[in-house]
Amino acid sequence: MIEIRNVWKRFDDNVILENISATVKEGEFVTLVGASGCGKSTFLRMLLGTDSPSQGSILLDGKAIPSEPDSGRGVVFQQYSVFPHLTVLENVVIARAFERSKLGFLWGAAKKAAREEAAELLNIVGLSHMLHRYPDELSGGMRQRLAIAQALILKPRILLLDEPFGALDPGIRADMHELVLNLWRKHKLTVFMVTHDLKEGFHLGTRLWVFDKLRVDPQAPNAYGAGITYDLPVGACEPELLEEIDGSLSANKQAEEI
Repeated sequence: MIEIRNVWKRFDDNVILENISATVKEGEFVTLVGASGCGKSTFLRMLLGTDSPSQGSILLDGKAIPSEPDSGRGVVFQQYSVFPHLTVLENVVIARAFERSKLGFLWGAAKKAAREEAAELLNIVGLSHMLHRYPDELSGGMRQRLAIAQALILKPRILLLDEPFGALDPGIRADMHELVLNLWRKHKLTVFMVTHDLKEGFHLGTRLWVFDKLRVDPQAPNAYGAGITYDLPVGACEPELLEEIDGSLSANKQAEEI
């Protein structure tokens, strides 16, 4: 489904990502981990279409991935991307409305159908009892459920999650893990999820990518970018491997700070 060919990303003289190549089949759930600032979110933005490679290419179904976001790629950020002046139901309906009209309005049968569709989706994510509340009346976990419903109403093939649970308490995060896994299976999504938590990355999905630098020059810390240093099937992880990955990430971070 997705083919990444020798992708590099530079900002002026700073190399963020270097020489990344990989293929992802439809229906895979890929978690991305790595040190802060190593380019995970930059890579996600290239999949979304809000950023582009400096070199190399990303193909979707054999064609260059669209350079602008579209309904085939949904995204959920750590910061809740909801409209504070709209109710929970209206926040989900408006995603469908903007798809149909640049003004964001629906009328008649189209409006009724969108509201029914949104209400059904909100029931799936556990917000059926909050349809007419406003975002500031919701907990952090509820707002994240709302953001996921917003992304899913357009029925994307690809769901991009950028540290969506980083601000949540551990108990709520566990509930969100279960929700996302259920939605992934139900809707047969292809998922890419950035996380700062190595254990979370091993727990979710089917595949773990570790982003890290293969080479570090303490005299020129921005001369080299990160690549995929581990590409592992998700499941039972040997403690020794977890320690090895964690140690390599910490070592490179310390080398950059010297």
